[in-house]
Amino acid sequence: MSIKRFLRSLWPWSAVELPNMSAMPTNASNIAGSARTTVSVGRGSAETEAPGSYSMLEAIRRGEKVESAVSPAIAKLEAVVDVKNFELWYGKAQALHGVSLAIPRNKVTAMIGPSGCGKSTLLRSINRLNDLIEGVRVAGTMTLNNDPIYAPRVDVIQLRKRMGMVFQKSNPFPMSIYDNVVYGLRIDGERNKSILDNACEQALRAAALWDEAKDRLKQSALGMSGGQQQRLCIARAIAAEPEVLLMDEPCSALDPIATFKIEEFIRSIADRITVVIVTHNMQQAARVSNFTAFMYLGRLVEYGPTADIFQNPMLPETEQYVTGRFG
Repeated sequence: MSIKRFLRSLWPWSAVELPNMSAMPTNASNIAGSARTTVSVGRGSAETEAPGSYSMLEAIRRGEKVESAVSPAIAKLEAVVDVKNFELWYGKAQALHGVSLAIPRNKVTAMIGPSGCGKSTLLRSINRLNDLIEGVRVAGTMTLNNDPIYAPRVDVIQLRKRMGMVFQKSNPFPMSIYDNVVYGLRIDGERNKSILDNACEQALRAAALWDEAKDRLKQSALGMSGGQQQRLCIARAIAAEPEVLLMDEPCSALDPIATFKIEEFIRSIADRITVVIVTHNMQQAARVSNFTAFMYLGRLVEYGPTADIFQNPMLPETEQYVTGRFG
């Protein structure tokens, strides 16, 4: 994608062929996908019409159990991270409710939903960063390449070495650019300079930062611009070739050009590293991801191929959200 096309795509919905909102029908029977929603309440279940309303979302707000709409296409793919009936509490407050989803190998999966819906909480549960918060407890299961993430004897440090993490705000270490990139390799015991040099160059090239940094590798990373620092953190995260790269709103504080470079990076590595990205930007989710999970108040509402989520969702509630009618 050229920068010109990317900048044009920042105007709402030009990146995907969404229906014309002004001409969009309000009768659920005319909305693409499922016009009827099964809501499980207590022991039984009730099938309810959703004529332009948010019946499932209203049930979620009432604390009722709902059944997620998951595309059959997901089950046909090999999962790197497999989440089953996962729940999380901060003290007495429950943040995640029975979330089940499989994250396909070597694909980009985006998590979308309103603020406070549990996207970042679920993302940080994958590498157990939530363990650092007092009072957190979990239930359910989660695996990484069939290895349990929450088993009693799991070495959390070794687990985190298998994943990369990029946060909303860049966090370069107060050391040189070179030392930042190879930090993880050195912590893991690598001392061969040629291996470290090659890893540094390859990671910086992948993050589209090599040309800007190759002549200043020994200079402090803190002297870089905000966009460069975020790409440096990405290079550091992939230098050790993680099995999964977790990205928590990595472009929220960046300008469009820096955002473009990071999105190009995501697309370039998706064939060899599984990427999970949390974003509030619908256009970004549509541009970079293969699959999209829509969450609401700690529950998975719908999960499927990104093209289906944005153009032909199974639930009217999803269609309402991605077209900006709420949230």
